[in-house]
Amino acid sequence: MSFNRDDRRTLIATGFGLVAILLWSTLAALAAYLSAVPPFQLVAMSFALSTLVGVFWSAASGERLADLKTVPWRFWLLGFYGLFGYHAAYFFAFQSAPAVEANLINYLWPVLIVAFSTLLPRDLGGTRLRWWHVVGSVLGFSGVAIILLQSAPAHFDARSSAAGYAAALAAALIWSSYSVASRLFAAVPSLAVMVTSAITAMAAAGVSAATETWVWPSGASPMLALAFQGLGPVGLAFYVWDRAMKHGHVRAVGILSYLTPLLSTAMLIVTGGGQASPMLWIAALLITAGAVVGSSDVWARGNSDATGERA
Repeated sequence: MSFNRDDRRTLIATGFGLVAILLWSTLAALAAYLSAVPPFQLVAMSFALSTLVGVFWSAASGERLADLKTVPWRFWLLGFYGLFGYHAAYFFAFQSAPAVEANLINYLWPVLIVAFSTLLPRDLGGTRLRWWHVVGSVLGFSGVAIILLQSAPAHFDARSSAAGYAAALAAALIWSSYSVASRLFAAVPSLAVMVTSAITAMAAAGVSAATETWVWPSGASPMLALAFQGLGPVGLAFYVWDRAMKHGHVRAVGILSYLTPLLSTAMLIVTGGGQASPMLWIAALLITAGAVVGSSDVWARGNSDATGERA
């Protein structure tokens, strides 16, 4: 994998993607730890903190609220779809299905980013669908199949688990499509995440007030976990991810994203949020292999432009 040495902006943006990936590797463990908090309440509280992160992002990046006056309404719809839709599905999945299995199904999104990136215009990184994209997707879905089959006797027959698995798959589809579609709005400053975070927080609070009984985290540890979640993996991560998807190397970021299911699953197990088994690790490796194979063109010689298109 190679980059244009003169394109410093692209390299930095791609590096921002890695920062987001490392932050997200903690999210599953945090979600499992905070599973007593209803999902829409958790979305509302997390994105209220994410909105505050926008103040610091503005100061650090030089982007201003005035820069958002010309943002097209389609981007606001996309942002709400991505942030609200993904996290509602994600947190519901973790409260309705075993954490490790839900986590790995959710982490089909890097495979899907690679697949969906083929739909982008060529000048934005799109390519024709090739055999390695198909093989990569098959490997990724094979990992999910292993998860479901091994869970069938104990979990999959239960309605709640089935709904949780469906929510995890929906989360993967929502996040991957949102991420790739963000490339179409490269001119929109990443500070726009502050506004979509605020909209997401208000919408989730409304849904929560109508359908849930609020449960406040009790004790210092849950409060610190919630604060870190809102400021880190549900805060700063989205600002740097937005910059990476709009200005970085899309499929290179897709490849790096496959560090996340392995790191995330390991962290879940280490923190007691799930149990290790050989089949789960095989599933994690299959999903990871799916990304590597599906992104073969990024590794190929001559693939040196910023968007990931073959030269």
